[in-house]
Order: sequence, then structure tokens, then C-alpha cells
Amino acid sequence: MDIFEAIAEPTRRAVLDLLLEGERSAGDLVAAFPRLTQPAVSRHLRILREAALVSVRAEAQQRIYALEPARLAIVYGWLNRYRLYWNAHLTKLEHHLDQGRKRRKKDL
Repeated sequence: MDIFEAIAEPTRRAVLDLLLEGERSAGDLVAAFPRLTQPAVSRHLRILREAALVSVRAEAQQRIYALEPARLAIVYGWLNRYRLYWNAHLTKLEHHLDQGRKRRKKDL
């Protein structure tokens, strides 16, 4: 699955947020989403694995999930291109607001 499709879903982003704090067992992740069934959480985890956003390893009877942050570099790179756009527009907005403040001071 495409990385952007994987992170488009809010529950999957919430799973990534939990894994940002550290590794979690599948059971812990299921418990973190009481409104979802175990099969639903498992489907989200499968999608995240297929997108290589998380890894899984067996530890005794548990499956332990971990974030794979390197894959998020793709998202960061894509978003970073838009930072230049917003920086330029925010600079123009700041200039516009400064001009308005100067005019108001002059009118006082």
C-alpha cells in the first residue's frame, strides 16, 4: 500500500503516535482502541506493515510492533516542498500586517 494511503486513516495515525512513544504489543494496541475489534486493529497493523511504517517481531506468544521512522522521510520530503510555499506566503502576510500597523500608528 502507498504510504500516503496508509497514513490517511486517523486510526492508523493514532497507532503511529503510540508507537512513537515506544514498542507495543499487539494486545496493548488493541486495548488502546476500545471501540475497535481486535480484527479491525489487526487490519490497520497489517496495512502499516505493508506500507513499511511499522515492523513486527515475535516475542514468546506476543507480536511486538515498532515504528519504522525512516519510511516517514518520504512524507517529510513531500511536505518539505510545501514549506517553501508557506514560508513565502507567511512572509508576505507578515509584511502586509506590518504595513497596516505602520499606517495605523501614522493615523493616530
